[in-house]
Amino acid sequence: MTFHLVAWLIVQDDAGRMLLGRRSGSSYADGLWGLPGGHVEAGETLAQAAAREALEEVGLSVNPAALTCLGACRYDLDGMGGLDVFFLTRDWAGKPTPLEKTSEVGWFDPRDLPADALPWLPGVLDAHLRGGVRLSEMLDGWAALRDVPLADR
Repeated sequence: MTFHLVAWLIVQDDAGRMLLGRRSGSSYADGLWGLPGGHVEAGETLAQAAAREALEEVGLSVNPAALTCLGACRYDLDGMGGLDVFFLTRDWAGKPTPLEKTSEVGWFDPRDLPADALPWLPGVLDAHLRGGVRLSEMLDGWAALRDVPLADR
């Protein structure tokens, strides 16, 4: 089984909205709204990967040392496995701009995501951003849980 190590960055503005980019030309979830993020490269820390991806995909400069790690989600779905690590920042430089593998950017309330967002994003935000969960796991059938309130899990 292939194992992926991925770092994602939640960029929040003063109103609590978060920046999403529409994925374009990507081998994963092309056309869907998602967080800036991608695979961690050799010799790179998780936070460095999240910062690099934000710069490459949406043109924002962030200090990796200033990122807050919200938690990680291990997944084992459809023969693929990996670990997604989520970081948060409310401090960046630059103007959000669609760049590499991103066709547009927009600010969204985490509780009111577009219908064509990554299907796992609501559950992950509920757990890690709002619920304070440090580790979550998506195993076969987890997708059905993404719409169940955290308190009911």
